[in-house]
Amino acid sequence: MKKSLTIAKWEFLEKARTKAFILSLIITPIIIFVFSYLPGKLAQQEDKSTKAIGVLDSTQIFYDELSTNLSESKFPDGQPRYVMMNLFNSDKGISEIKQDANAKVLKGDLDSYIYIYEDKNEDIKLEYRSKTIGNFRDMDRFKEAFNRVRREIEFKKANIDQSIVDLISKDIDIKSIKVEEKGKESKSDFFEKFISSYIFIILLMISILGTGGMLIRSLVEEKSNRLMEILISSCKPNDLLMGKVIGLSCLSIFQVIIWLLLAIALLGQVALAYVSLENILVMLVYFILGFVFYTSIFVGLGSVVTTEQEAQQLTSYLSLIILLPIVVAMPAMQNPDLLIVKIFSFIPLTTPAIMLLRINSVPVPLWEILITISILIVSIYLTVIFSAKIFRIGILSYGKRPSFKEVLSWIRSS
Repeated sequence: MKKSLTIAKWEFLEKARTKAFILSLIITPIIIFVFSYLPGKLAQQEDKSTKAIGVLDSTQIFYDELSTNLSESKFPDGQPRYVMMNLFNSDKGISEIKQDANAKVLKGDLDSYIYIYEDKNEDIKLEYRSKTIGNFRDMDRFKEAFNRVRREIEFKKANIDQSIVDLISKDIDIKSIKVEEKGKESKSDFFEKFISSYIFIILLMISILGTGGMLIRSLVEEKSNRLMEILISSCKPNDLLMGKVIGLSCLSIFQVIIWLLLAIALLGQVALAYVSLENILVMLVYFILGFVFYTSIFVGLGSVVTTEQEAQQLTSYLSLIILLPIVVAMPAMQNPDLLIVKIFSFIPLTTPAIMLLRINSVPVPLWEILITISILIVSIYLTVIFSAKIFRIGILSYGKRPSFKEVLSWIRSS
């Protein structure tokens, strides 16, 4: 064990001094920030200029009220968002008006126009026509305004009092309350819970990929310059394996701690406002166990590669498995009791990420937590045993990459 700790210390200090590691401390948080913050910020941005919107109302029922509703929509500085134009002309056919309107849109005289008509079943239809796919925020405003106007017109036809119309049209928000055991209740913020789980999954994924890639590249480099033979002459393969796992695991955890401290220092209360710390201890257990489990896999499989190209291919294949929880994150958070989600909870490759999602969204029975943690611990133990057998032979194999049959024979060897 003493030799393992010596190797772990050497791995930690050697990799921590590299330019790649130092740059990753700065660049990775920036990348995470850009990919998580920028899309949402860009989605919130909109043009600050007033748009010319045409309305072709073939029914001649909705234009006045719709124009009034949309003209009331203003920017924060008081400028109107839309200037409405009535495109209907009784002297022209609808087809001709549409052709003229399309020409104005393509020329830029109109930003877009709304076409209102009745189909063969006399149902009202609404079309948004522009030279792009369309601004979803504008489309939502147009749809909401039109439906509000249509309801008001229908209520007036039925002679329903306006105060009743206002009461019925008023939206009522729904508050989420999480019912817990022993009669406890707590306000549940889906966004807060989801972000907390998602941050842990992203950190786990980045840590695994970073450490795994670093580990495999290290093995390939030590093989190519024959440093591996010197190391093996000084210690047992198992000591070398454990030393690399411990050293690089500590390095990755150190990296995550630095990122968290930077986030707290730069964002402070803003960061804490969007993060739930309710199940932080259990989440840390799954995070650490998941990280060690994947690192053990990287060690075993990484020892059989002989070139940088093979190392990149292997890392890519393992990355696909690690990315699976990212794909199922939203449905798993919304439906944590689905059978498929529960099945993923007991599969070691997906247990850490799925359980990070579930424990934040639904009361998970203690027996499930204990069983999934036990599964991870047993999986780590078995993976280390198998990885050690592969590692013992693989680290000294050069030239042709061993076949799957040969790797199996290594595992069966005593």
